[in-house]
Amino acid sequence: MSPQIGGRRTVRESALSLQSERDPEVSAAMDAKVLGRFPAGSPRGSWPAEEFAAARRAEGEPAEVVMDLRSDAFLVVVPAQDED
Repeated sequence: MSPQIGGRRTVRESALSLQSERDPEVSAAMDAKVLGRFPAGSPRGSWPAEEFAAARRAEGEPAEVVMDLRSDAFLVVVPAQDED
């Protein structure tokens, strides 16, 4: 059994759908950039997404895992940066 990976997981009702990658306005409206998409039905559940997010956090990106209910997938997202 693998050790538990730290992180935050939140559920956003279809906040970032499949369309977000094709439509940058959807991603911009949600103030997040999708880094990765992992099917929720995989045998390991959210672990692949959590591991990917942990690797991004180790690189200094504030990645987090969210659930896209519409596409039934875990998304690894980075909140949009405020440009001053």
